[in-house]
Amino acid sequence: MDSTRVTEHPTPDPPASVRPGADPGATGGRPAAGAARSAAPRDRAAAPRDRSSGPDGARPEHSQSDTGSGSSDAPRPRPAPDSIPAQPKPPRRRSARKSSGQKGNGGKGNGRSAPAVKTAPSAKAVPNPSPNAAAGGPGGKDRRSGRAAGPGGGPVPMRRDGERLRFVGAATRRIARGMDLDEIVMGLCRATVPAFADAILVHLREPLPVGDERPVGPVMLRLRRTDRIPPDRSGAPDPLSALITGEAPPAEVRPGGPLDEVLRGVRPVFADTPSVREALSDLLGEDSGASLPTGQHAVLAPLRGRRRVIGTAVFLRGPERIPFEGDDLLVAAQLATHSALGIDKAVLYGREAYIADELQRTMLPETLPSPTGVRLASRYLPAAQTARVGGDWYDAIPLPGSRVALVVGDVMGHSMTSAAIMGQLRTTAQTLAGLDLPPQEVLHHLDEQAQRLGTDRMATCLYAVYDPVAHRITIANAGHPPPVLLHLGGRAEVLEVPAGAPIGVGGVDFEAVELEAPAGATLLLYTDGLVESRMRDVWTGIEQLRDKLEATARLTGADHAPPLEALCDEVLDMLGPGDRDDDIALLAARFHGIAPSDVASWELYPETAAPGRARRLARAALDDWGLDALTDSVELLVSEVVTNAVRYSTRPITLRLLRTEVLRCEVVDDVPQLPRLRQARATDEGGRGLYLVNRLARRWGATRLSTGKAVWFELNHP
Repeated sequence: MDSTRVTEHPTPDPPASVRPGADPGATGGRPAAGAARSAAPRDRAAAPRDRSSGPDGARPEHSQSDTGSGSSDAPRPRPAPDSIPAQPKPPRRRSARKSSGQKGNGGKGNGRSAPAVKTAPSAKAVPNPSPNAAAGGPGGKDRRSGRAAGPGGGPVPMRRDGERLRFVGAATRRIARGMDLDEIVMGLCRATVPAFADAILVHLREPLPVGDERPVGPVMLRLRRTDRIPPDRSGAPDPLSALITGEAPPAEVRPGGPLDEVLRGVRPVFADTPSVREALSDLLGEDSGASLPTGQHAVLAPLRGRRRVIGTAVFLRGPERIPFEGDDLLVAAQLATHSALGIDKAVLYGREAYIADELQRTMLPETLPSPTGVRLASRYLPAAQTARVGGDWYDAIPLPGSRVALVVGDVMGHSMTSAAIMGQLRTTAQTLAGLDLPPQEVLHHLDEQAQRLGTDRMATCLYAVYDPVAHRITIANAGHPPPVLLHLGGRAEVLEVPAGAPIGVGGVDFEAVELEAPAGATLLLYTDGLVESRMRDVWTGIEQLRDKLEATARLTGADHAPPLEALCDEVLDMLGPGDRDDDIALLAARFHGIAPSDVASWELYPETAAPGRARRLARAALDDWGLDALTDSVELLVSEVVTNAVRYSTRPITLRLLRTEVLRCEVVDDVPQLPRLRQARATDEGGRGLYLVNRLARRWGATRLSTGKAVWFELNHP
């Protein structure tokens, strides 16, 4: 028994002459009586033919019995898998059959073939010359494929169909888990190396086409990612190092070139033909030919998406490893197909995320204004990375008289539809603010607009107007969480504002309240996503927000307000792991106001002497403020603006000067028509007043009010 080796291939049963007492029905079928009577002669006639069926005395593996019946007592041999080539049968010797343990059947046939025994060709047993010969080591062959193994004698990867199927299933699952481009490419590399290849190079088009876009210009392939097994630490030369390391320049796919022909073929190919070798040289560079594995140690697989080829994947095996087989091309095709489709979807997902980000960015103010007497800061957080748009918005709108409107709102939901409705409501609010309507009127018109957009368009909104001269703030609420006012001493107060009904309900009235806004105080407007979640209700969250503000104010002391940007960050830090159920909009306003000593205001009757009186009043105010250098310019511009107001107004005119970072002059009358800058002709007697204002003033403008209009201009301090 020491000189024998058991093979993996089944051997047909011995003739019936050496199987005394064989039962024809042991295979599960019962033959007819005539067939049973003729079984013995047929077996005796087949016995000599069984011994001399081939030059080596072996019968072909798939040969059928000549009994002519489907219920023969001889079982059919199991066919070999497609990936395992059939092996010729070794000669069976009578001495080996006798010593193979057939007597274990007790001399009774059971219809099953005994395990075949293989002996050495000569009468004298020859031991195995190498321990690796049976396992495909050096000098030996792989028992399943018959091909020579590498000199390292390592494990043979995926030599059976079942192993390939399991590998493809695991690899595709790993690739499918990726959401973006880098995750999918990394999943392909990690799943391939070292189970399928020693190294992989993934090239993608630059830029990657998106959807139905038709790329323009030449097709360029850039190396996106590489992966390989760790190099040998023995210091032996590594042929794959030159291909993996270094920054490869992009490869141009020349029309009609070798690389273009391979990409048009779509299917993976071996690097065993000159055309494919040239294609790899074009892809990897001209200097890669010396280090590129030859023959079937390299596979070039095009990555085809839904509409076009978007890249390539090159699978490499070292010379010491068994080369790729024909079935490995099917594996490479599956990997390339799943990766290309995943990359296509990742690019489309990235484009959708980019569109969502751009939509949300354009819906919200890009920068906040810098109105007089107030500083502003804001934050916006989406509900999640997969829901980057929502219905929350904030806004700060400068108003006439150095006032500013502060708006925060929340449309139900966080989808593209919610963002679109939010954009329409925000535009409506800006238009209404430009008309200088009271806060309750603004909410009333927003409610009507929401009803025109649809029956289920619901939103909450809070609209506040801050007057830095009067140090007052007027607030109207439409079902929104109340604002919180942080005083300079560190006390946080939840303002008592009538809640009102949400926008879109219809048929409701809104009420506005006027409150003090002391200098140094900070007003926080927010959406319910900041204070409400699955872990807490709205009022619990509001109390936590108030406590957070007071704790932050204690860090800076009672005489100093906390920095506005840092205060917004501290407020967002109160959010826990389960507190992000909705998007969040936050608007913070630090009130500074305008001191009464920096304000000069008068009323002028619309009469002919009004421009002269306005010049004298302005000159006196500038003398008190030490701005004598601006006297000439201010007198000229005030005279022109007041003259235009006197010509058309019927009620008293208001003239006001404000000294802040700039000198601001405002003239208010009861005429709603706004003045327009025009080029006066040489024969015109008037029409040059606004031209002078436009040339001498730093900025100027005209705003329509509910009771008329306001014309203003600003001058820099000397």
